[in-house]
Amino acid sequence: MNRTEIDALIRLLDDSDSEIFQHIQDKLIHYGKDVIPILENAWSSSMDAIMQQRIESIIHRIQFEDLQHELRVWAHSGSREMIKGAILVARYQYPELQEETIQRQLDKMRKDAWLEMNDDLTAMEQVKVLNKIFFDIHGFSGNTQNYHAPQNSYINIALETRKGNPLMLSLLYLEIARSAGVPVYGVNLPEHFVLCYNDELNDPVSINDHSKILFYINPFSKGDIFNRKEIDTFLQQLKIPQENSYYEPCSSKDMIQRLIRNLMNSYHKLGFMDKVEELQQLMRATL
Repeated sequence: MNRTEIDALIRLLDDSDSEIFQHIQDKLIHYGKDVIPILENAWSSSMDAIMQQRIESIIHRIQFEDLQHELRVWAHSGSREMIKGAILVARYQYPELQEETIQRQLDKMRKDAWLEMNDDLTAMEQVKVLNKIFFDIHGFSGNTQNYHAPQNSYINIALETRKGNPLMLSLLYLEIARSAGVPVYGVNLPEHFVLCYNDELNDPVSINDHSKILFYINPFSKGDIFNRKEIDTFLQQLKIPQENSYYEPCSSKDMIQRLIRNLMNSYHKLGFMDKVEELQQLMRATL
């Protein structure tokens, strides 16, 4: 990294010529994340509002391009760890968010679930244990007052406030269940998101073999248990034709893509179309 060139470029950031600024911006962005601390120091020492605004814009561009790359790598990797994907999405709004911070917060719930589980529990009893840990001990609940708020889709905010939308609560509940060896999966239901309990942990679930799905779980309603017929009724009320994907498990990639779509809808309702456009780019990175 050429520090002399970087310093020279930063000094020229207040140039009134738009072409010159564009050239400088492109060169600084090309340096990548390593240049951010230098830009932040320049921002703090500057008294020029335009200079500060331009530095903020460049830092955002660098962080956003790096995030696109990380999401692309995540989406095309074999593991596709769900929590990792949710953390990457949260970095769109909170670029300094550290994965270790989130994992430490989750570890307490993972440990509580692991200690409570044993092989003698029935499927229903396992879910009752998970409900007690997730809702009673750790205090999670659906954010019914601000259902469409973007904060409901950021994992760090959900862990801090103990509130979220159906997808975020399902994502966290699912992580705790899996850590305790409970065979729970996400179900991509329209206008909602729920979980299903599969009685064979390592066996693929098919909607054509309904016996493998014992029941469904609704984390947005304190872990209520329900059956397939209630999904039928729900879809009828929405006047949506039945599809296999509305009953069967979805992938981690499906969940993260829906998380991004939820954010797009939230910011669209708030009128932040620049964020909607950026989130569309993040969605394309996962395809």
